Amino acid sequence: MERRTLLLIAALVVAALGTTMVFLYVNGVNDRALAEQDPVQVLVATSAIDAGTTAGEALAAGAIESKEISRSSAADNALSDVTPIEDQVALSPIFAGEQILTTKFGAAGSSTNLPIPDGKLAISVQLDDPARLAGFLAPGSKVAIFLTINANGKEKSQLLLPEVQVLSADGKTLAPATGDTANASQAPAALVTLAVDQAQYQKVFFASSHGQMSFALLGKDAKLSPSVPGTDIDNLFAN
Repeated sequence: MERRTLLLIAALVVAALGTTMVFLYVNGVNDRALAEQDPVQVLVATSAIDAGTTAGEALAAGAIESKEISRSSAADNALSDVTPIEDQVALSPIFAGEQILTTKFGAAGSSTNLPIPDGKLAISVQLDDPARLAGFLAPGSKVAIFLTINANGKEKSQLLLPEVQVLSADGKTLAPATGDTANASQAPAALVTLAVDQAQYQKVFFASSHGQMSFALLGKDAKLSPSVPGTDIDNLFAN
């Protein structure tokens, strides 16, 4: 009986040691993987921050916390310390999970804090989540814009602009329900602000009123051309 008890205790000790070793190994793998990604500390909203709220107030309320992420995932102008914007207010609503950016805070009463490049205009368009890459857009992103439009009774999708810069990808709203979807649940949408020249502004403004736009994030060395034929029902399955 005593021997059986000793064997049971030994088995429990071995099992505990095995569990501990597995836990330490998994944590070690995670730590090594994160280290290889060149981790950085950024501030992230843990809950919604209303426009007009100071960064200091949001921090005191527990709405901002520091989080370690890979450097490649950190947005331009992301902050690791709230001190530079402690007395500044959120210029627009900030939602849980968003990184805290210098461009989203400014002096009380500021109408805009957009870093519009010299010689460019700012234009905002409203897109649903899939069209705006499900939230992967961030200030500084470069995107191509595609347009689906009804031309001469036939729908066609084609590249509209091969590259434009995103200035802001916040200001979430609810897309109004219309037509047959009036009784359906409303879909989340967001205002995306772009830096464009005059010709691009005119194209984006016209497209937003007459068709459906979608964005594509540009990868390294991506080459797009408006001369590529558009896609419609006649050539959708062509090689």
